[in-house]
Amino acid sequence: MIILGIETSCDETGVALYDSEKGLIGHLLHSQVDMHSEYGGVVPELASRDHIRKLIPLIRQLLCNCHLKSANLDAIAYTAGPGLAGALLVGAATAKSLAWSWDIPAIAIHHMEGHLLAPMLEPDPPTFPFIALLVSGGHTLLVEVNGIGQYQLLGESLDDAAGEAFDKTAKMLGLGYPGGPLLSKLATQGAPNRFKFPRPMTDRPGLDFSFSGLKTFTMNTLHKTQQNFQDKADIAYAFQEAVADTLTIKCRRALQQSGLKRLVVSGGVSANNQIRQTLTAMTEQENARIYFPRLEFCTDNGAMIAFAGCQRYLAGQRENLEIQVNARWPINKLS
Repeated sequence: MIILGIETSCDETGVALYDSEKGLIGHLLHSQVDMHSEYGGVVPELASRDHIRKLIPLIRQLLCNCHLKSANLDAIAYTAGPGLAGALLVGAATAKSLAWSWDIPAIAIHHMEGHLLAPMLEPDPPTFPFIALLVSGGHTLLVEVNGIGQYQLLGESLDDAAGEAFDKTAKMLGLGYPGGPLLSKLATQGAPNRFKFPRPMTDRPGLDFSFSGLKTFTMNTLHKTQQNFQDKADIAYAFQEAVADTLTIKCRRALQQSGLKRLVVSGGVSANNQIRQTLTAMTEQENARIYFPRLEFCTDNGAMIAFAGCQRYLAGQRENLEIQVNARWPINKLS
């Protein structure tokens, strides 16, 4: 069976086709980065309007590229939350309207479940159960995963998500949008031992995160320097190292407490090279395996939604045609 996936939770319009037998057939992505960079961050109204302009043409192009027609599709999966309400409504309304006109089911997908399952698109996918670190601009979560929809939330950020902290720190340093990749690039020119930043909430039990204090520490450190290029590069290095170490300490703790030997790391921040290296070294020490999605599937994309939709369709999930989204939707509330 063939599932069309639609992703419109924030500032990227993604579509993909997934075949339950052949795997991923094709995918397309339109990024709004250039449009939002002028404003230093995502403008929700502009994001929604751009999804409206781009979504249907992308679906048409994808079907054409894959030599398929609507009659070949068995279901449509779409991101129903969490995310920007207006952007989510564009995808939901489009999916439900096409499902009605094509007489096929539409399946609501949790955005973070899509990220969680993204490594399963790789040639050597993880098997259940495993620990998942979901780390993006809006979320930082540790989840024990025992199957599709079987998610136990172990820890989450109590304030800023890691990706949000990256972007805000990049803005402090005078970098553009999106800040995370630019900060990481700047960090490659930083001195390793000039600054030592704290590893928040690692000196106490538990698996929750907090990055707001680290952001404040960064700002105070910056104000004590001349704020020249090397100062900013050294601060970027120290900040990135602190985030990588904090995530690694918490993941090690989750693996040890659960007794599991598989760690999945996904979401936009999982593309960060320093974080990948630090987590990989830790799993080798713990005699565990680590799984990442390919870089193009770390950020928001239609492929992960199509794959998640296929799994839920095979499990029997069906919905009515009511258009409903959830801007805030805890992953442990999924059935």
